[in-house]
Amino acid sequence: MFADGRSSRTRSYDPAVNPRAGRRSARNRRSSSDPAAEIARLILRGALGGTFIAHSVRHGKTLDGTAGWFGSIGFRQPKLQAALSSAVEVGAGAAVAVGAHGYFITSEGWEYAAVLSAAAVALSALGSGRWSVDRLLGLDKIGSPATRAVLSAGLGTAGAAAQLRTFWTPPAS
Repeated sequence: MFADGRSSRTRSYDPAVNPRAGRRSARNRRSSSDPAAEIARLILRGALGGTFIAHSVRHGKTLDGTAGWFGSIGFRQPKLQAALSSAVEVGAGAAVAVGAHGYFITSEGWEYAAVLSAAAVALSALGSGRWSVDRLLGLDKIGSPATRAVLSAGLGTAGAAAQLRTFWTPPAS
């Protein structure tokens, strides 16, 4: 028992009495997130995952056109690339939407890939949130936000480089 009447088991949340008051571990911060942030993560995952899926379904419905586009920019096996791209985008979109963790390319644009890449890296840094598969599997506690963002960007870049190395050739002039 302390002189002010508190028992030794009482924890003070007053920073003047307990210098660690108000501090929570990174694990506790993640597990007691603000409901508004959780809803924002859910919306971001749904929008990002939905965009991946919508884009790939469009490709899947027009595989010959998509293959023609891949051929026009120099891919050696455009039909295979079109089918693989569609399948990967559906899978990636579903994974993002569940938290496992309207943009269409025109005129050989880079906007679609850039927006989805930036959003995916940002979501990696934020974490999938309370209502996610990552949380159910305990993966939400792995790494810092910066580490997750760098890992996400690195894996995405490596995947893109491997795809280009495997399938791309300079287009005929």
